[in-house]
Amino acid sequence: MRLSGAGLTVELPAGWEGEIGNGVALGAAPEVRRATVSHFANFPLPADRADFGAGAVDVMGPGDVFVALFEYGPESAGKALFAGEGMPRIAPRDFDRNALQHGLPGQSGLQRFFTLAGRPFCLYVVAGSHLDRADVVPPVNALLDSLQVA
Repeated sequence: MRLSGAGLTVELPAGWEGEIGNGVALGAAPEVRRATVSHFANFPLPADRADFGAGAVDVMGPGDVFVALFEYGPESAGKALFAGEGMPRIAPRDFDRNALQHGLPGQSGLQRFFTLAGRPFCLYVVAGSHLDRADVVPPVNALLDSLQVA
């Protein structure tokens, strides 16, 4: 299934679901600072979830994976944190049990900051099982490879 919104288009792997947000306010001046938060997962996404997956990662099983793509405001473009150009690819060795926003036993994750089409992003991925993280890498990379940014 193909999803589009906020200048993003992505092809979901079979059995996945997702949502591309239309933008959330960052700070006190929402007319100036907007961010797009997109979520993708190979399990049913709960309606009530935070930007980096709290509420979703809590219901994950061992074979599950959660992906958040958080776009920062245009003032972040060109900053050192976002110096990496292009969509990152992930590998099992990238996952770390200590890289989670909301750590739960057995899970591991990764976070990458980058710029794509002049837009600054954070990629945040959580594997439901650190031991099975290699199994979720191919579909996550397929999802990332399909992402188009206008």
